[in-house]
Amino acid sequence: AGMNGTAIENFVCVIFNVSFMNCTWHVGRTASGDTQYFLYWKTSRKEDFTECQDYIEDNCGRHTGCRFRNVTIEKIRAYFLVNGSVSGQNIHISDYIIVEKLTPPLNVTVNCTETSHGCEIRWQPPHTSHVKTYACFKYEIVIENK
Repeated sequence: AGMNGTAIENFVCVIFNVSFMNCTWHVGRTASGDTQYFLYWKTSRKEDFTECQDYIEDNCGRHTGCRFRNVTIEKIRAYFLVNGSVSGQNIHISDYIIVEKLTPPLNVTVNCTETSHGCEIRWQPPHTSHVKTYACFKYEIVIENK
């Protein structure tokens, strides 16, 4: 639906600090200067869409992103809708990406002993917005000798 070339492009959402999400996009290639976009989202088919309350704007005043607070994604899916003011028609998203930037691991402890000439490092997985299985996490430890 909507006029050709007016649909947003490169739609990406980044979740950070567990409950904040920024979604950004590029204006459609043929979108006129007065094209305006409105972002709605929900985390299940059963609930109603919620509109963005904190838009990010470009120099022309067009919405090119949204900042969400208190985000929780219980399931794997999220649903997004972008509505535009071009002829009052919906502008659909064909692809979108959601990325979560994880917080550092929690409760990191280091126990080094001279007798074993080694150290034991322990931690707990970071809090996430929606991951319940931590088996897929991989950690990298950088040890600096000071």
